Amino acid sequence: MTQLAHALQTVRDSLAAAATAAGRSPDEVTLLAVSKTFPAEAIREAYAAGQRAFGENYVQELATKAQQLADLAIEWHFIGPLQSNKTRPVAEVAHWVHSIERLKIAERLSAQRPAGMPPLNVCVQVNVSGEDSKSGCELAEAPALLRAVAALPQLRLRGLMCIPEPTPDTALLAARFGVLRQLQQQMAAEGMQLDTLSMGMSADMAQAVAAGSSMVRVGTAIFGARHYPA
Repeated sequence: MTQLAHALQTVRDSLAAAATAAGRSPDEVTLLAVSKTFPAEAIREAYAAGQRAFGENYVQELATKAQQLADLAIEWHFIGPLQSNKTRPVAEVAHWVHSIERLKIAERLSAQRPAGMPPLNVCVQVNVSGEDSKSGCELAEAPALLRAVAALPQLRLRGLMCIPEPTPDTALLAARFGVLRQLQQQMAAEGMQLDTLSMGMSADMAQAVAAGSSMVRVGTAIFGARHYPA
């Protein structure tokens, strides 16, 4: 077993343990391997170890890797901030987009989704910590945005995503994740069934699973530390 395959299995085991501790089935939690900044060869190695869902933050990187790895049945997730002038490549390549924070972005993705492809799975990103530096729509604006996105023809609204501020405070993390869970329940009371909560990363995946996450975005714990260009 390679080092990457071992790291991937360790993360899977950790997620399964967190789900069991929370009284949930491990099958309820999907592992999304965040491969941003890592080469296609690393993704191919993770794929050989059984991983199928991969997340990318940058449009050009997603498009390039999807082309390089076209021989593999990868499920591509776009999880980074998305500008309106860069939606087309994402609409044409991705299976999921987690970072919808404005209706304009969703409208462009819907309009640019190729007719021969299934609807694009999307999540609305909510700024659960209220930080100006964080992406995501304001909590008060989320219900209206969710209703508008759900009405777009080439999209399939699946759920909600958040990125809380890094903190060792487990109670604060639970509160942040709880905001998303409460919003999910609020929309369910309106009849909108959102089956996905995209919550948790390498440092807080156990807390996210305990709070109800159905999709955890893990990069560093699988691929190692990132090295960004200067």
